[in-house]
Amino acid sequence: MTASPEPAGASPAGSPLLSLSAVTKAFGSAVAVHPVDLSVEAGSFTAILGPSGCGKSTLLRMIGGFSLPSSGTITIAGEDVTRLPPQKRPTNMVFQSHGLFPHMTVWENIAFGLSIAGRSRTEIGRRVGDAIALVRLDGLDDRPVDRLSGGQQQRVALARALVMRPKILLLDEPLSALDLKLRQTMQEELRRIHREAGGTFIYVTHDQIEAFALADRLVVMNAGRIEQIGRPHEVYRKPSSLFAARFVGDANVLDGTRAHGRVVLDVGPSFASEGLDGRASFVLRPEDIRLDAAMNGECGDRVALAVMVTEAVHLGGSGRASVTAPNGQTLLLTLSEPDRTLALKSGAEAAISWPAKALVEVGR
Repeated sequence: MTASPEPAGASPAGSPLLSLSAVTKAFGSAVAVHPVDLSVEAGSFTAILGPSGCGKSTLLRMIGGFSLPSSGTITIAGEDVTRLPPQKRPTNMVFQSHGLFPHMTVWENIAFGLSIAGRSRTEIGRRVGDAIALVRLDGLDDRPVDRLSGGQQQRVALARALVMRPKILLLDEPLSALDLKLRQTMQEELRRIHREAGGTFIYVTHDQIEAFALADRLVVMNAGRIEQIGRPHEVYRKPSSLFAARFVGDANVLDGTRAHGRVVLDVGPSFASEGLDGRASFVLRPEDIRLDAAMNGECGDRVALAVMVTEAVHLGGSGRASVTAPNGQTLLLTLSEPDRTLALKSGAEAAISWPAKALVEVGR
């Protein structure tokens, strides 16, 4: 469709579409973004994920030209755009607030940028029509945007950005003002639009579920720094830091001491583990833990532990429980058989186990 972003073939062969090199941003003495190196491939859907105030929106605004870096360089399709204003970059941004013109119709809002660019009436009509079809707003061309639902307004904002054919579409938490059900619907629509448009999307969010639902690549940020970059399942299964482990999904963090190829966990049991002697931290996901018959220690390829049930919650399609280890540490586990949750009583003794290979060592 002609509403799609431009193919990113203009970048040099073998080069990423977007490249950030040692990019920083400071506001006076406060550093919002420490030196960042980041590359984004053409056609990808990248989510920049992190808590409020971590610098993710500032990073996105620097890519779009709305904020200039304090240092470093930004290149798009091989061109240095570090000091170019937004209107001279091959990008377009969709903001959380939509930024629509309330006195204009759907068609007029989407056509606005093309009109300013001096496109012919014929071209504007064709491209706006394609954009409206892409975001599924057919039949609403003449409706004022202030008479649209929140989801429809978001679609107009997307169409207005896409109709300009940016090489990169930037999205700054565009769904955060929508209710849960509508957000889920719009996530499905964004996946479809990205698939059909075939462009490059960079999406900022603090919502890990949203990031996993949308992106094929995650950039996890914390305190102005990139903690980890990778595919969603890689970041989840092999977090590179304690922050990444705790922020991306639920995580049990088990500390222990390694000596001569064996780790003794603070919660009690031990297991074979190669590495440097000394203190070590491991991540264990709740879904990797199961309830077992009473046992404690290492049993084959599994690590087992006697615990006391703290709380159990039946969640319909699954169950969730928290248990207390002998040293007082609380562990979370997810139960694939939710009805077993009903039989768990607070204060009851139980046993849990997990595969030794499910323990992922992370830097402290």
